[in-house]
Amino acid sequence: MKILNLYAGIGGNRKLWGDEHEVTAIEFDAAIAEIYQDLFPKDKVVIGDAHQYLLDHYKEFDFIWSSPPCPTHSRMCFSFNNRKRKYPDMKLWQEIIFLKHWFKGKFVVENVISYYNPLIEPQKISNHYFWSNFKIKPFNKIRPKVRNDKGCTFKVKAELWGIDIKDFHRYKGDKRTLINNCVDNELGLHTLKCSQTND
Repeated sequence: MKILNLYAGIGGNRKLWGDEHEVTAIEFDAAIAEIYQDLFPKDKVVIGDAHQYLLDHYKEFDFIWSSPPCPTHSRMCFSFNNRKRKYPDMKLWQEIIFLKHWFKGKFVVENVISYYNPLIEPQKISNHYFWSNFKIKPFNKIRPKVRNDKGCTFKVKAELWGIDIKDFHRYKGDKRTLINNCVDNELGLHTLKCSQTND
């Protein structure tokens, strides 16, 4: 199966998919894309605009996973009174509408639970919204709490997700955000399996 993994980050959602699929990952940040490539050397990694890549290449794939940036939709960002307000990024809604009407394979668009009522009704799985053209079965795995008096370190969370961070010293950005942006790898596998068992 040919899979398109958009806004790939370091591949939290993709970690347990195995190597039997032909995966193309799109990531805008070259340093993050390099980490992804180290973790998944058999995947094709494209450094570029995932939103545009979807429009240009959607017909080439059997399954598409998209995780557009979530900060402008997030309840967490909305709750901080000292942040400058931003319009919600409408690329999320553009991709859902586009895939629903034009893509012939299976797709899923994942995002955070928003501070506003969704414009298109999602499936709520764990602490995520999912829009797809197949039913995602309930995912009931309870992850252990990883917070301590100092909060959750990115190293603890990376270990929880089963992500090897030995090469992260090369990454100069916010490592906590890098890990927080990962979708639980077991939820990623669960979703892919659901796409293969539904009509």
